[in-house]
Amino acid sequence: MDTLVRYIDSFFLVYTMCILVRILMSWVTIVPMRRWSQAVVQFFHDTTDWYLGFWRRLIPPVGPLDLSPIVALIVLVIVNQFVVRIVESL
Repeated sequence: MDTLVRYIDSFFLVYTMCILVRILMSWVTIVPMRRWSQAVVQFFHDTTDWYLGFWRRLIPPVGPLDLSPIVALIVLVIVNQFVVRIVESL
């Protein structure tokens, strides 16, 4: 059971890191876009768009700031702790 808990925790950690990379990439412009950099950018967009898009529909931007990724990360951490505790209790 401990292996399953570590796997679940690692999955949430990797997805959290993907969201953080996506946030950092939004601050940096990668020009000119080469094939490999386009593939990296597209990977992070494809991986995180469905989750961040959900939160962007619920939380509108406050001026130039998009606070939805912060809320998305907080919810992800809470869900991670919740799921890990449920699996540990089994």
